[in-house]
Amino acid sequence: MHTSQVKYYPVIALVAILVMSFVTIVMSHSVQAAQPSVDLRTASPFAILSGTPNITDAGNASVITGNVGLSPATGAGTMLTCSQVTGTIYSVDAAGPLPCRITNAPLLLTAKNNLTTAYNDVAGRTPLTTLPTELGGRILVAGVYDSSSTTFGITAGAGALVLDGQNDSSSVFIFQAPFSGNGLNVNSGSTVSLINGAQACNVFWRVDSAAIDTTATFFGTILALNSITVANGANIQGRLLARNGSVTLINDTITASVCAGNDSTDTTPGLPDTGEASRKSSILWVTTLVFFASIASLLAYAFYKKRSI
Repeated sequence: MHTSQVKYYPVIALVAILVMSFVTIVMSHSVQAAQPSVDLRTASPFAILSGTPNITDAGNASVITGNVGLSPATGAGTMLTCSQVTGTIYSVDAAGPLPCRITNAPLLLTAKNNLTTAYNDVAGRTPLTTLPTELGGRILVAGVYDSSSTTFGITAGAGALVLDGQNDSSSVFIFQAPFSGNGLNVNSGSTVSLINGAQACNVFWRVDSAAIDTTATFFGTILALNSITVANGANIQGRLLARNGSVTLINDTITASVCAGNDSTDTTPGLPDTGEASRKSSILWVTTLVFFASIASLLAYAFYKKRSI
């Protein structure tokens, strides 16, 4: 074996280590971006699914697209009219609004069980990125997020919360604030926006309870352990799914979200990126530049050593 060949072994080993490190970083980035969606199963067709004691709508002026169900409470607690619902109202007994109400206790039991499974599924999702309480004014890419406090808030004065799908319609956004009390407070006039392929059907909020204030625009499925309250004039594309408590409405628009090839709603162009999107992309780019700079340096060193022999 030539001495010159032996001299290159450390260089070759270092190149191999750099290549392996680079591949690992790129693969870990890809895995994080490929978070699977949350399977709601039989709970998916429901715009509203509630536990006990009721589903109420002051003035009966809300417009609901999707099924409505109440279980285990009696159907008499579904205080909606048939004209408000484009879908089916399900009850566990022979009570509730007619003629659109259908009694199907087994279906509701299965849907509630599937809701519990989805709630627990979300609870186990990783890796977690911790954010401040205030989400307004941020641009976020797909991922799993929790709060540095016990709650998330979106305030109109802080700006819209923008969810960036990065041209991938399967991008999944999960927010977790399961502590006791309102884990999600969407303040009056605040907005959640979807851009670059993000879809409402792939946005999930796991909380104890949630409150959406007047005229808010909101996207995503709320998975609440207890209750969900929506104030006057809010517009929600997603689902209000309460495992144990009630759902309260006042003149709102609720539309159960359905995944499509590209169901994005780009409503907030030109916002400054104050969230995680640019930071994660920058990390990947910097890593790439460092990798290729290292390779170039090693090749230059090898060439120099060869010329020196």
